[in-house]
Amino acid sequence: MTLSRHLPRRWRLLAPLCLAALLTGCLAIPQTGLFAFRLAVTSLGVEDVRIGPYSIQAGLDTSDIMSLAMSSLGMGSLPVQATLAMGLGLPAGMPAVEMSGFRWTLDVPGAEVISGNYREEVSLTPGDDARLRLPVAFDLLGADRERLAPVVELASQLASRGELPAGSELAITPGDLRGLGMTLPAGLWTPTLRFAVGEDGELAPRR
Repeated sequence: MTLSRHLPRRWRLLAPLCLAALLTGCLAIPQTGLFAFRLAVTSLGVEDVRIGPYSIQAGLDTSDIMSLAMSSLGMGSLPVQATLAMGLGLPAGMPAVEMSGFRWTLDVPGAEVISGNYREEVSLTPGDDARLRLPVAFDLLGADRERLAPVVELASQLASRGELPAGSELAITPGDLRGLGMTLPAGLWTPTLRFAVGEDGELAPRR
């Protein structure tokens, strides 16, 4: 006598349905996870560069900024601030998806690694890039002239070129994703994505 003869009829009918639902869920989760894998940073510019209270403009004589920065640093700290203008997009053919913010880390040669959280909802639609602004800042505490000089030079370069220097890396860890009528929690299916800045300011994903 087989095991199926001992099962109530209703359970024999429900078993195939449960198995089908399980298989459908297992297939849908990786498919939704592809949204995160295929997320692209389509542009990355630098705006509003400031050292302490001073706005750094293209062509500015950085020797004057150095003197002013050293004077401000004598008061204990010197914040360096800028805004990253970033575009996020999805490839053609992908369904629209909602992302509940993301964590980010920026590594720029000559500066300390900084990170933050973008807490707003991001609507991603293929062919219509989302335009975001990320405020970035770090503080120099008790730095001497030797440590300050490369930072002033970097800030001047950012302002004059409007882009991150080659060798910079932006890392993004997506938040929860909503698409295809389901929500995919951040974690296993939304790994950290890394984008490197090349010599001409172009962006390339890192595996």
